[in-house]
Amino acid sequence: MESDRISNLPSDVIEQILSHLPMREAVRTSVLSSNWRYKWAMLRHLVFDDRCVSTQKHITFVDIVDHVLLGHIGPIHKFRLSHRGRPANWDIDFWILHLSRNSIKELILEIWGEYHYRIPSYLFSCQNMIHLELLRCVLKPPPTFKGFRNLKSLVISHVILGQDVFQSLIACCPLLERLTLIEFDFAHLKIDAPNLQFLVVEGDFWDLIFENTLNLIDVCVSMDTDVGQIWGCDSSSNLVKFMVHLPHIQRLQIQGFFLKSLAVGALSAKLPKPCLYLKFLSIRVDFNDPVEILTVLCLLRSSPAVQELEISVNPAFEELELSGDQERQAALSEVNSLYGNWICPFSQLRFVKISNVSNVKAQLDFIRFLLLNSPVLEKIIVKPAYADDSWEQVKQLLRLGRASVHSEIIFLDPSFELWQLR
Repeated sequence: MESDRISNLPSDVIEQILSHLPMREAVRTSVLSSNWRYKWAMLRHLVFDDRCVSTQKHITFVDIVDHVLLGHIGPIHKFRLSHRGRPANWDIDFWILHLSRNSIKELILEIWGEYHYRIPSYLFSCQNMIHLELLRCVLKPPPTFKGFRNLKSLVISHVILGQDVFQSLIACCPLLERLTLIEFDFAHLKIDAPNLQFLVVEGDFWDLIFENTLNLIDVCVSMDTDVGQIWGCDSSSNLVKFMVHLPHIQRLQIQGFFLKSLAVGALSAKLPKPCLYLKFLSIRVDFNDPVEILTVLCLLRSSPAVQELEISVNPAFEELELSGDQERQAALSEVNSLYGNWICPFSQLRFVKISNVSNVKAQLDFIRFLLLNSPVLEKIIVKPAYADDSWEQVKQLLRLGRASVHSEIIFLDPSFELWQLR
């Protein structure tokens, strides 16, 4: 007989193979031979999702999870529950209780549907946890909770928790490096995490305050609605207040209406301290608002190391009348002055992508400005908002001068035709 090469693989390789199978299929390998009977029971990573649904009607999703957990041998390092059905709360409670006794290190709990699952108190005793991900849960730690001392990554999405609970949780996770916070219930967001390196914030909030965040290198902030001025009512620049806490930032994404909030307050041509390490910048801009354009120019002028720039045009395609608006008129004059007297070219900028572009003068002026001041630019991708604008934009782009002799303009037609303009 030919040797069974799969069965003779090292145990860690077999575990890797089984971990890529749906849990239901991994358990079924127990019938292959006596050697395989308990291999599934020693898996340290358990994933229960929609692929675990049995074809036999009398076997439910809950039955499968119960069977695996009760027959499991050894520690469970990772447990992921993501099922579109609705297990009863007491079933999930039992599973988490079981995990709390098995040195769980990574827990991903995604609750789908209308209701929110209340996290039981024994989850907070899992002091070996390094990654926690919660979707549609209610989070309220017991008074005795002293934090997750080993937690490095936290994802909270559509979770019901108070502002004080969030701040206490972050403060009690001294090793936290990654934080994702999506759709939360409180308006005032304060981030105090000295080891934090990666941050994603999406939601409806009024202000964002950083403290002890000097190690942040990758930040993405998206504000769902325009809430106007943030961080108080003084005249100082919100952009300066924001960037002063990000001295080592390398990747920055400003989405939604967050740029509008950053544009509030007195703004100079450059930031007081340059962003020396910023290499990737992605911003959503309203080109009908010259104050926002000025804010982008300030950020670009203060970021000499930027190599990649992504601009998403806020979909408001009609140019606004600025007469009577003194602040905007002054900002527009300053923008035009910067366009005409720029003395600091983007010496590192190599790649630019601009989406939702229309035939609005302010947008074309900005593209022309980038082309004329980017001597090492290699590629600029332009994606229009409407198919009707395509040919007109091709003609406009062909007329634009370029500082880089090696640059090319790639025009993405909405009809999925690609134009390469050299």
